[in-house]
Amino acid sequence: MKKDILIALIPVVVLIIVLGITIHVFGSEALSGASQTALLASAGLCCFLAMTHFKVKWKTLEDGIRENIASVSTPIVILLLIGAISGTWILSGIVPLLIYYGLQIISPSFFLVCTCLICSLVSVMTGSSWTTIATIGIALLGIGQAQGFSEGVIAGAIISGAYFGDKMSPLSDTTVMASGLSDVPLFSHIRYLVYTVVPTMVITLVIFTVMGFAHPVTDASEIDLYVQTLAQKFHLTPWLLVVPILTGVMIARRMPALIVLFLSSVIAAIAALIFQPHILIEVAGTHAPQGLELFTGMIKSIYGETQIETGVPVINELVSTSGMAGMLQTVWLIVSAMAFGACMTASGMLHLITRLLIPLCQKRTGMVATTVTSGTLLNAMVADQYLSIILTSNMFKRVYRERGYEDRLLSRSIEDSCTVTSPLVPWSSCGMTQATILGVPTMTYLPYCFFNLISPLMSICIAAIGYKIRKIEH
Repeated sequence: MKKDILIALIPVVVLIIVLGITIHVFGSEALSGASQTALLASAGLCCFLAMTHFKVKWKTLEDGIRENIASVSTPIVILLLIGAISGTWILSGIVPLLIYYGLQIISPSFFLVCTCLICSLVSVMTGSSWTTIATIGIALLGIGQAQGFSEGVIAGAIISGAYFGDKMSPLSDTTVMASGLSDVPLFSHIRYLVYTVVPTMVITLVIFTVMGFAHPVTDASEIDLYVQTLAQKFHLTPWLLVVPILTGVMIARRMPALIVLFLSSVIAAIAALIFQPHILIEVAGTHAPQGLELFTGMIKSIYGETQIETGVPVINELVSTSGMAGMLQTVWLIVSAMAFGACMTASGMLHLITRLLIPLCQKRTGMVATTVTSGTLLNAMVADQYLSIILTSNMFKRVYRERGYEDRLLSRSIEDSCTVTSPLVPWSSCGMTQATILGVPTMTYLPYCFFNLISPLMSICIAAIGYKIRKIEH
């Protein structure tokens, strides 16, 4: 048995070492192919060990890979549509308008805490951290950069708020999944989350408030430059707010995410035709067919990389877009990560590794700490929060019941680890998605995702105190 466990650890150790080397050597370019290669090579090593040592048939591994990749087909399409929204919302003037207003309304001293709160509110209403970050998050990133904040700090505030809402919203798929797999009523699960989530959020907001007041006073001329340049380049009108309002209405009516994102992209593209025809002509370039410049520019805004010349380099970068094409590296990474996770699961190696943790569950604090640690490690090993939630629930459901604890303690522990730590793993679907959407490397924003970093620790602390944790009387 010990030999089997050691062999099961080999692919994970190799992956961590190789990824560490590739990130050190290639830096931000590691996501252009080196990280994907490391994942696929580790998957190949896992298959070799599974077939030679564990006598697992290739058909079993192949079926596992197929099912795993199929399970993320919808998130992949959502990711492409997020790329389309990113392009159309910028070129239509929606994001520039939000930046324009935001720079004049939000004080730099309160920017970080306001960013966190705004993203929290939007995420609670939408139930999606991804949608929140891809829409209002991009606008807030631009405002923060104009006010002189580093991109890592801004991204940390955005992600902290977005994942607070993702945990607390009854519309969130991860919240529904964590409660459902643990056999806990949805609103009972959310109410129980309050005891760990609220203290974590309060600490997070205090940190961002202190950081905001410690930020050097922003040069007013710099903000004026952003405001004037955006107003000169784009036709900024309150009518553009119709697009985010309609998007919010569709979300409030609980329309499927794919439909909301698709329609929002289409409406924003139409807004670009109406309000920013000069931008579309510029995007189309000189090679566009005569008479079809607007159509060419609109289609390019949806799928391709675009550069707008404003005369100010930093603003050029702010309003540049990558469209759906910019998401392809992320899709490639997700597919590679799913292949590795499938091989580890189908071969039984992941089950062997997790069995090491069960003896640590004898006492309440150790049990919750082990659950939280497992959820976090599974995010790194299988690179997907949904798989982490499923596997963690399956691993510990019986343990919690045997120890006499409520199922909602398990569901809360899962949310406090699997959901919030997913964007902190550079090669996970969430980590790569947020890094791609915001254009900020995962390791750059990770130190500032205070809510995500504190949540697992808060879960363990509340377990140690024993607050609102009771055993079931048999």
